[in-house]
Amino acid sequence: MFPLQLLGFDVDVINSVHFSNHTGYSNGFEGDVLDGEQLKTILYGLKNNGLIDNVTYLLTGYIGKENFLRTVVDFLKKRSATGSKKIRYVCDPVLGDDGKFYVSSELVSIYRDEVIPLADIITPNKFEAEQLSGISIANMEDGKRACRALHDIGPELVVITSLTFEDKVERGDGKMTILASVRAKSEDGCVDDSLWFVHTPIIPGSFTGVGDLFAALLLGWTSKDPNNLPLVLQRVVSTLYSIIKVTKEYSKNVNDLKPELPELRLIQSKNIIDNPPLLFEVERL
Repeated sequence: MFPLQLLGFDVDVINSVHFSNHTGYSNGFEGDVLDGEQLKTILYGLKNNGLIDNVTYLLTGYIGKENFLRTVVDFLKKRSATGSKKIRYVCDPVLGDDGKFYVSSELVSIYRDEVIPLADIITPNKFEAEQLSGISIANMEDGKRACRALHDIGPELVVITSLTFEDKVERGDGKMTILASVRAKSEDGCVDDSLWFVHTPIIPGSFTGVGDLFAALLLGWTSKDPNNLPLVLQRVVSTLYSIIKVTKEYSKNVNDLKPELPELRLIQSKNIIDNPPLLFEVERL
């Protein structure tokens, strides 16, 4: 949550896991995964002390247990029913990547049917977008269809964070594509989806926490510039790329980056987060 604090947010963090180290370390990790009953207890304590009534944003990332996820749903529904100020909910639906699940595949239906309908913004990677939309994404047209399907579930902003296409005309050789779609609804019920994309070079290596950082930056910049998605994407993607580059350069052996080396250099990148460079062009589809 450090990036959000730099962007001027007061942040309270509830850890869904308490691990010895991130999961990219070669010797594994130790620790515990919070369950739904523990989360309820924490939320109860926050509410009793008046620490939850003024919450205006909620960001969720990795959640490893079904009852934890359903407790988040319950909290959002109860908060909505009280008539309190609406929470803007950013959901990073962490399921897996590269064709593999990090969590039980049973969480897919919970995200799709219960969580995402309550979300304002979602940030799935390619694998997650495919699981949630039921659409295999091989090209940009597939990506557009997946965005539409995810909009139909509920969120107004869908950002697919890591698309790679075999078609070099669509993505350029050695690049990753970020695809963002915002849905606007008129008073007569008509919908209009505006889609934007940006290509970035792929920096070789394995970097844990990139999805978390993306979601946090997106929350921050969409709150500051809610009506300028291209600028938001420029800032988020350029910040992310720059921090990964700093992390890569920090490694003593850039050609053989070990999993345990790349702790993202967030503190060292404070100036980048504060004043991100605008490195990449955002184009409209």
